Amino acid sequence: MTAPVGSRWYAVHTHPHAERRASLHLDRQGFSVYLPQLLKRRRHARQLQVVAAPLFPRYMFVAVDLATQRWRCIRSTIGVSGLVCAADQPVALADEIVTQLRRQEDQDGFIRLAAPAFSSGDRIQIVGGVFNSCLGLFEGMSDAERVTVLLDLLGRKVRVAMEAQFVAAA
Repeated sequence: MTAPVGSRWYAVHTHPHAERRASLHLDRQGFSVYLPQLLKRRRHARQLQVVAAPLFPRYMFVAVDLATQRWRCIRSTIGVSGLVCAADQPVALADEIVTQLRRQEDQDGFIRLAAPAFSSGDRIQIVGGVFNSCLGLFEGMSDAERVTVLLDLLGRKVRVAMEAQFVAAA
């Protein structure tokens, strides 16, 4: 979906876990809405489930023509906390942002994040967090955002799960 002629994309801040509700209500009001989602593994009641989750929790995008549309009603929409504004005016996003996100979607409409370029057993270095500058072995991905690493701590191998952004090639 592209922004209608004359419209620009704006970021909408939602209430916690209310992205879908806000999207539904904004759509009912006639706004073009984009809620980028990914598939995420979740453990619930000792079962592993694959569920749709927002790519940016508590944020979504709405296309609005500020000159012709009544955009202030967005702030009072169910599920919406507010628009991302500067000096009481919504801040427009570059159109390329939404276009690039849409290009990363698969045929089901979910964004596929690039998996790290590591194989099991590769030597890696931790570049942030509690274990900053430690060396370890890449073990695998626990979900789209976390990696499992084997660290040599106090003479034994310890399995640690951490955010993928804290891992780099050694």
